[in-house]
Amino acid sequence: MRPATLDTSCDGAVRGLVSSLAHVRILDLSRQLPGPFCSSLLADLGADVLAIAAPDDPFGVGMSLLARNKRSMRLNLKHAAGRDILHRLAAEADVLLEGFRPGVTARLGIDYPTLAAVNPRLVYCSISGYGQDGPYRDRVGHDINYLGYAGVLEFIGREGGPPVIPGVQKIEPSNGVVAPIASYQPAGLP
Repeated sequence: MRPATLDTSCDGAVRGLVSSLAHVRILDLSRQLPGPFCSSLLADLGADVLAIAAPDDPFGVGMSLLARNKRSMRLNLKHAAGRDILHRLAAEADVLLEGFRPGVTARLGIDYPTLAAVNPRLVYCSISGYGQDGPYRDRVGHDINYLGYAGVLEFIGREGGPPVIPGVQKIEPSNGVVAPIASYQPAGLP
C-alpha cells in the first residue's frame, strides 16, 4: 500500500493569506464567545494575538478551541503593576479587544482615552451586550437575550408551543466576526 501524500500545490496561496496579518499585534482582554471567536479568526489569519486573563479567572483564556494560535498570560488589572504592564503592551499593539461591561475599563484605567494617550494608533474594540451607552447599556446580554429581543425565539420550536432554546449560539459568533470590521477605519477617514 502506498503512503498517503499531502497535496501542497496551494500552500503558497494559503501562506500568503495567513501571513497577511503577521504584522498585526492584538491584545485580547475579552471573555465569553464573541471576543475570543473574533481574535481566533484573526490569529488563524496570522495575527499575533495575546489573550490576557485575570489571575483568578476560572475559565482562563476561555475555550481551548478558541485559544488556538494565541499566546496567553494572566494579568491582574486591579493592581497598578498589572495596569502598567498592560499599558506597555498597548504601546506596541495595533488592536485591543475587550468585552467588559460599560464603565469597567474606565474604572480600571484601561479605557480608550487612557490607552490612546499611550498609543494614538491603537484600534480599540469594545464588545458589550447592548453597547456603551443607551437604555440597556447596564443589562447583561447573551445570545438567548438577543434572540428573544429580535423575535427569533418565536420561530424556534413547535407551532403554538413555547420557544425552544437553541443548542448552539447563533448571534454572538456573528458579533465576533463583525467586531474587527466595525472597528476598522482606513487612514485619512473621520
